[in-house]
Amino acid sequence: MNRIIKVARMQLINKATFIGIPLLILASAFLVTLAIWWLVRRNGGDGVLYGGGAQAPMWYFLALGIQALTMTFPFSLGMSISRRSFYLGTVGLFSACALVLSVFYYLMGLVETATGGWGVDGRFFALQWIADNNWFVQIMFYFVLMILLFMMGFFSATIYLRWKTMGVLVLVVGLALILLAAATAITLSGNWVPIGRWMASLTAGSVTLLGTVLALALGSGSYATLRKAMA
Repeated sequence: MNRIIKVARMQLINKATFIGIPLLILASAFLVTLAIWWLVRRNGGDGVLYGGGAQAPMWYFLALGIQALTMTFPFSLGMSISRRSFYLGTVGLFSACALVLSVFYYLMGLVETATGGWGVDGRFFALQWIADNNWFVQIMFYFVLMILLFMMGFFSATIYLRWKTMGVLVLVVGLALILLAAATAITLSGNWVPIGRWMASLTAGSVTLLGTVLALALGSGSYATLRKAMA
């Protein structure tokens, strides 16, 4: 446990990368969106205004997943930290960061609703499809999305450390072929309409469950690959 905590502290040496930048991205996206909403209202625009900038820091977790491995893994090996401790410390830290940010999103959604969408009937945090659910589903939706993006980046980085550029190339081409095969099968069977209906019927809760399964699969694959990776 002590080594796991040391790994988390090591990741936090550069706090700007893992804390400051996500907050800066969120604040910038919110202020730009608010300015656009104000201009829309000033020019007579009506109806509910939506902004998707709240998701910007979540996509940054994809980059964090890559950086968390490539920037500190070689150093941790030099300090005789096991791959297991590095993995648990890194994933544990970013899980905590994702949870804090998810709670922040939920609380800001409450403020947004209470202020009438910041006085302009805007929806930046409290997007209806998510905000219509209870507090637990809302927080878990954001949390799982951020962890999923983080694990996607982390898994890609482990593939690179294990098999270098060729491994990443094979992974990308393989995914492209799988998607192409799936699209071909769906087209030939005429199932695009049923699949479209199924996707439209998904709720925030069901998407959270699907995301959890995928994140766990990526997490397992990342750990298995990391055990054989060389710095």
